Amino acid sequence: MIRSLRAALLGTALLATPALAQDNIRIGVEAGPTSLDPHFASLITNIAFSRHIFQPLMEQDARQDLRPAIAESMRPIDELTWEVKLNPAARFHDGAPVTADDIAFTISRAGDVPNSPSSFRYATRPITGVEAVDATTLRIRTSQPTPLLPNFLALVMIVSKRHGEGAGTADYNSGRAMVGTGPFRHVSWQPGSPVVMERNPAFGGTAPAFQRVEFRPIANAGARVAALQAGDVDLIEIVPPDHFARFKAEAARFATAESPSNRLIFLTLDSDRVDSPFIRGRDGARIDNPLRDARVRRALSLAINREAIVTRIMQGQALAAGDLGPPGYFGTSPDMTPPPFDLAEARRLLAEAGYPNGFAVQINGPNDRYTNDEQVVQAIAQMWTRLGLAPTVETKTRSMWLSEAAQLRYSVNLAGFSPNPELLGMLETQVHSWNTTLGLGTANRGRFSNAEIDAIIQQARTTIDDDRRRALTQQATRMALVDQTALIPLYFQVNTWAMRRGFTYEGRTDEMTLAFSAGRSPR
Repeated sequence: MIRSLRAALLGTALLATPALAQDNIRIGVEAGPTSLDPHFASLITNIAFSRHIFQPLMEQDARQDLRPAIAESMRPIDELTWEVKLNPAARFHDGAPVTADDIAFTISRAGDVPNSPSSFRYATRPITGVEAVDATTLRIRTSQPTPLLPNFLALVMIVSKRHGEGAGTADYNSGRAMVGTGPFRHVSWQPGSPVVMERNPAFGGTAPAFQRVEFRPIANAGARVAALQAGDVDLIEIVPPDHFARFKAEAARFATAESPSNRLIFLTLDSDRVDSPFIRGRDGARIDNPLRDARVRRALSLAINREAIVTRIMQGQALAAGDLGPPGYFGTSPDMTPPPFDLAEARRLLAEAGYPNGFAVQINGPNDRYTNDEQVVQAIAQMWTRLGLAPTVETKTRSMWLSEAAQLRYSVNLAGFSPNPELLGMLETQVHSWNTTLGLGTANRGRFSNAEIDAIIQQARTTIDDDRRRALTQQATRMALVDQTALIPLYFQVNTWAMRRGFTYEGRTDEMTLAFSAGRSPR
């Protein structure tokens, strides 16, 4: 009798297991966070993880349009003042309401975290003060008109002053200070290990579909695919194009999601130094840097067959680029189409600039950061060989590549960047001259500089009127890309996800993999 009862109980437990497992989700991601401190680094990966535990004032949806989060609304009441209406239902995990003091503390902390490799200071620098009007209304004052302030602050997570005052990055990493308002609560994390979190039962917004989430860092794309196929994870991101097509074909076992990305993949060009580290004559002799000549930069762009890269290397999972943002993005121009592949014109421009026999150049880039990044670099080298150059290629792992690029150790470099959420974000960081006082040109690795373009960018970033700001953005972009070839746009990635049947995911333009964007579907 006892034996039969045990067997019956065991059978019941086994039958219950699939339903129980459905309340959890295991997500294979390319990389885990470098820190749990929501203000340590302004990196997409870190911000994505922070959004589970914390919230900003206004947050970006799957298409990066703003929607309420901690704030119900945020509007300018004059050129230097924004009025913010807090959601009275917003509560930290300890039950405390969000106050103006928490907002002021966050803004003062976010741009001043010690040892930050990528500061949020760009978002908080314009702010001169935060004052409470009443329990749920506050005003943020800026030193100059800042039309993109709501978008900048959409990436700055609000932390509790009570738990954050006196807390450092180590306190967030240990979990001690991980008290936010987000849909999940922190459970555990160690560098290189899974991030585990559980649903916040007191969350005031839409409840996530899953009680428990485990993010597993799996850097190798093939290993992520294998983990999904073996059932070790339920959802993966950044699916290689060939595997993505196979997952789509196996609808009985898997589902897929995709979304156009706002991330531009492009080449940075050292247009500043007379002696560039990887530029030489074809005989190896030192020569003055030809990349300082706009005709040479234009020739290199025209010698790249973007459509071939999109169709052959990216297998259709990309969109050829001629602008700094994808079609429809605020500030783009309909006529800024991808430059044509024109080898004859490229050779003419090169000869006109005084390099009829070309020169030697090394193309650098990552081999584990973007989809098929190393293959893209190799393909560009082959195309430039046809132009008459003597190119070589060197790719490195993400960490080493990022470090060396930041040290300006490359002449030509494959890079990627997502403007937020207007094209102006690309102009400010990648095109404007390096200017630490203004916080502009912070990612301008080629040190391109043009005073006339700088002036237009500075005017645009203080223009509240949307139509006027759009026109200024378009003007600066046209000058930067058509007239000067400040950088060489290549293509926009297509973001991809694959999952086991029974799971869903809402594809996002910002590349973030968020557990609250995942759900269940009927089997």
